[in-house]
Amino acid sequence: MTALTNTMENRMVDHLLRGQPLVVGSSTSTWGAAPSISVALYTVAPTDSTPGTEVAGGSYARATVASSLANWSGTQGAGTTAVSSGTSGETSNNISVTFPVPTADWGVVVAAGLLDSAGVLLAYSALGAVTTILLGDPAPEFAAGTLVFKLS
Repeated sequence: MTALTNTMENRMVDHLLRGQPLVVGSSTSTWGAAPSISVALYTVAPTDSTPGTEVAGGSYARATVASSLANWSGTQGAGTTAVSSGTSGETSNNISVTFPVPTADWGVVVAAGLLDSAGVLLAYSALGAVTTILLGDPAPEFAAGTLVFKLS
Protein backbone atom coordinates (compact mmCIF):
# COMPACT_ATOMS: atom_id res chain seq x y z
CA MET A 1 0.00 0.00 0.00
CA THR A 2 1.21 3.48 -0.83
CA ALA A 3 0.47 6.35 1.51
CA LEU A 4 0.85 10.10 1.22
CA THR A 5 3.19 11.81 3.67
CA ASN A 6 1.74 14.37 6.08
CA THR A 7 3.42 17.08 3.99
CA MET A 8 1.70 15.93 0.80
CA GLU A 9 -1.66 15.52 2.57
CA ASN A 10 -1.33 19.10 3.82
CA ARG A 11 -0.44 20.38 0.35
CA MET A 12 -3.34 18.51 -1.26
CA VAL A 13 -5.93 19.75 1.27
CA ASP A 14 -4.67 23.31 0.94
CA HIS A 15 -4.65 23.08 -2.87
CA LEU A 16 -8.01 21.37 -3.42
CA LEU A 17 -10.06 23.30 -0.88
CA ARG A 18 -8.12 26.20 0.53
CA GLY A 19 -6.99 28.15 -2.56
CA GLN A 20 -3.26 27.49 -2.19
CA PRO A 21 -0.98 26.61 -5.12
CA LEU A 22 0.35 23.06 -5.15
CA VAL A 23 4.13 23.23 -4.81
CA VAL A 24 5.92 20.55 -6.81
CA GLY A 25 9.30 19.62 -5.38
CA SER A 26 11.50 22.31 -3.96
CA SER A 27 11.36 24.47 -7.08
CA THR A 28 9.11 27.47 -7.55
CA SER A 29 6.86 25.52 -9.93
CA THR A 30 3.26 25.55 -8.78
CA TRP A 31 -0.12 24.46 -10.05
CA GLY A 32 -2.78 27.11 -9.64
CA ALA A 33 -5.64 26.40 -7.24
CA ALA A 34 -9.30 26.20 -8.20
CA PRO A 35 -11.35 29.27 -7.21
CA SER A 36 -14.16 27.13 -5.77
CA ILE A 37 -15.34 23.59 -5.11
CA SER A 38 -18.85 22.17 -5.28
CA VAL A 39 -20.36 20.02 -2.56
CA ALA A 40 -22.82 17.34 -3.70
CA LEU A 41 -25.19 15.06 -1.79
CA TYR A 42 -25.62 11.35 -2.56
CA THR A 43 -28.34 8.78 -1.91
CA VAL A 44 -25.92 6.01 -2.94
CA ALA A 45 -22.35 6.65 -1.84
CA PRO A 46 -19.64 6.94 -4.48
CA THR A 47 -16.58 4.71 -4.35
CA ASP A 48 -13.15 5.02 -5.93
CA SER A 49 -14.53 3.36 -9.07
CA THR A 50 -18.27 4.20 -9.11
CA PRO A 51 -19.97 7.60 -9.22
CA GLY A 52 -22.71 6.87 -6.69
CA THR A 53 -26.16 8.41 -7.09
CA GLU A 54 -26.37 12.16 -6.61
CA VAL A 55 -29.62 13.71 -5.43
CA ALA A 56 -31.67 14.97 -8.39
CA GLY A 57 -34.84 17.02 -8.82
CA GLY A 58 -36.87 18.94 -6.28
CA SER A 59 -34.76 22.13 -6.65
CA TYR A 60 -31.60 20.27 -5.65
CA ALA A 61 -28.38 22.03 -6.60
CA ARG A 62 -24.81 21.56 -5.49
CA ALA A 63 -23.47 24.05 -2.98
CA THR A 64 -20.46 26.06 -4.15
CA VAL A 65 -17.79 27.06 -1.64
CA ALA A 66 -14.98 29.46 -2.50
CA SER A 67 -11.55 27.91 -2.03
CA SER A 68 -9.89 29.75 0.83
CA LEU A 69 -8.04 29.28 4.09
CA ALA A 70 -11.05 30.86 5.82
CA ASN A 71 -13.71 28.50 4.41
CA TRP A 72 -12.02 25.13 5.09
CA SER A 73 -9.95 24.18 8.13
CA GLY A 74 -6.29 23.26 8.05
CA THR A 75 -5.25 19.73 8.93
CA GLN A 76 -4.16 20.94 12.37
CA GLY A 77 -7.77 21.18 13.54
CA ALA A 78 -11.34 22.29 12.99
CA GLY A 79 -11.79 26.05 12.68
CA THR A 80 -8.16 26.80 11.86
CA THR A 81 -7.30 29.25 9.07
CA ALA A 82 -3.51 28.97 8.76
CA VAL A 83 -1.80 26.87 6.08
CA SER A 84 -2.12 23.18 6.98
CA SER A 85 0.52 21.81 9.34
CA GLY A 86 -1.24 18.87 11.00
CA THR A 87 -0.78 15.13 10.73
CA SER A 88 -4.41 14.04 10.37
CA GLY A 89 -5.02 14.63 6.65
CA GLU A 90 -8.44 15.86 7.77
CA THR A 91 -10.27 19.05 6.91
CA SER A 92 -13.77 20.36 7.61
CA ASN A 93 -15.90 23.33 6.66
CA ASN A 94 -15.29 26.54 8.60
CA ILE A 95 -18.51 28.06 7.26
CA SER A 96 -22.05 26.78 6.85
CA VAL A 97 -22.62 24.91 3.58
CA THR A 98 -26.28 25.33 2.60
CA PHE A 99 -28.33 23.69 -0.15
CA PRO A 100 -31.64 24.94 -1.64
CA VAL A 101 -34.98 24.27 0.07
CA PRO A 102 -36.30 20.95 -1.30
CA THR A 103 -39.44 21.24 -3.44
CA ALA A 104 -39.78 17.43 -3.57
CA ASP A 105 -38.43 14.49 -1.58
CA TRP A 106 -34.65 14.12 -2.03
CA GLY A 107 -34.51 10.75 -0.29
CA VAL A 108 -32.05 9.33 2.20
CA VAL A 109 -28.73 11.15 1.91
CA VAL A 110 -25.76 8.96 2.90
CA ALA A 111 -22.67 10.75 1.56
CA ALA A 112 -21.22 14.05 0.39
CA GLY A 113 -18.75 14.66 -2.40
CA LEU A 114 -16.39 17.38 -3.57
CA LEU A 115 -16.45 18.20 -7.29
CA ASP A 116 -14.34 20.47 -9.46
CA SER A 117 -15.77 23.09 -11.83
CA ALA A 118 -16.17 20.45 -14.56
CA GLY A 119 -18.30 18.30 -12.24
CA VAL A 120 -15.60 15.68 -11.70
CA LEU A 121 -15.83 13.95 -8.31
CA LEU A 122 -12.54 14.47 -6.47
CA ALA A 123 -13.34 13.21 -2.97
CA TYR A 124 -16.26 11.74 -1.07
CA SER A 125 -17.17 10.96 2.51
CA ALA A 126 -19.90 8.93 4.16
CA LEU A 127 -22.02 11.05 6.48
CA GLY A 128 -21.84 10.30 10.19
CA ALA A 129 -25.63 10.10 10.26
CA VAL A 130 -27.82 9.45 7.24
CA THR A 131 -30.53 12.05 6.73
CA THR A 132 -33.89 11.78 5.02
CA ILE A 133 -34.66 15.04 3.19
CA LEU A 134 -38.32 15.58 2.32
CA LEU A 135 -40.52 18.16 0.66
CA GLY A 136 -41.22 20.90 3.19
CA ASP A 137 -37.96 20.42 5.10
CA PRO A 138 -35.82 23.51 5.65
CA ALA A 139 -32.78 24.03 3.46
CA PRO A 140 -30.28 21.25 4.25
CA GLU A 141 -27.13 22.63 5.82
CA PHE A 142 -23.80 21.49 7.16
CA ALA A 143 -23.00 23.71 10.12
CA ALA A 144 -19.36 24.75 10.48
CA GLY A 145 -17.15 21.79 11.38
CA THR A 146 -19.65 19.08 10.45
CA LEU A 147 -18.61 18.29 6.86
CA VAL A 148 -15.39 16.29 7.28
CA PHE A 149 -13.05 14.93 4.61
CA LYS A 150 -9.94 12.91 5.39
CA LEU A 151 -7.17 12.02 2.97
CA SER A 152 -5.90 8.51 3.45
